[in-house]
Amino acid sequence: MNTILKVLLLLSVAIGGAGHARQLDPDDPGDALTIARKLACSTVDGVPATFWWEGRAYSRRQGERDRLLFDVEGMNVRACVSHTHPERGQGYRMVSRELLIYRDPATGEALSTWENPWSGEVVEVLHVANDPVNSANYEIDRNGNPYRWSGKITEGRWRLNITVPLFYPNPLASDYQAEIGGIYRATEMFNFLGDAQELLDSGTETAGSSIGWVRMSDWLPWMKMAGREGVIYMHTAGLRLSSWDALPDSMKDEIATHYPIYTEPPPLDDERRNVTSWIYYKRVAEGEEPAPVRTAKE
Repeated sequence: MNTILKVLLLLSVAIGGAGHARQLDPDDPGDALTIARKLACSTVDGVPATFWWEGRAYSRRQGERDRLLFDVEGMNVRACVSHTHPERGQGYRMVSRELLIYRDPATGEALSTWENPWSGEVVEVLHVANDPVNSANYEIDRNGNPYRWSGKITEGRWRLNITVPLFYPNPLASDYQAEIGGIYRATEMFNFLGDAQELLDSGTETAGSSIGWVRMSDWLPWMKMAGREGVIYMHTAGLRLSSWDALPDSMKDEIATHYPIYTEPPPLDDERRNVTSWIYYKRVAEGEEPAPVRTAKE
């Protein structure tokens, strides 16, 4: 084959291959679902994705300055699987588990104990180990409408803001919550940003993203605040990592020592009830689940 024919053949292959990829339309329900899945995990079943973030936690009480309480570092490992819902049509399920580690701001070490600055009591720290944290999206959303992606695209960049107000019976409260209170209240605020070309390319399986996560909530149960007025808020930033191995060594060491199952997501057919930090605390407090054993140096 002469040189000209070789060039023409290569061009035809390149053009033909390019024709298979198109730009996804965020306003099309099917494409919007693909976009959401690329951001959450991968369009290929079972391919794991790892997200990581870090920041600080502060207190807010009337009449006093906000206090730095501790640093925080989190991770989530997940995967998706195609799934068809009998009423909501085709879509995907995401299975994941996540950690949030409370760290000493001075040393960066994971805390084993913490001195409550208001009571003076030294309390044991229980880090967040929520397994599982699963979700699902389908062609038809929970309200019976076609699925929509709520992100925006400007100058080649996409952005997605998600605000999640939480207001539900506290799993640690009594059977008379309607009479005496006992409602857990929090707000989680997420920002995701990334490259629009990668996101909208139908030929790519995933899309990278930067992450912002803010959480404002009631005091953590292990802080033993005894009903004191005020809230805790956490402000963090992070990103979707290229792989689990890209986690910082400090987090990988923490997982190897105390949370070995967090090297991979739950099974794709996981049907367990989702776990929150309050449910996890209750299980540990009632002996249903062991807490990692830590020394003072940890």
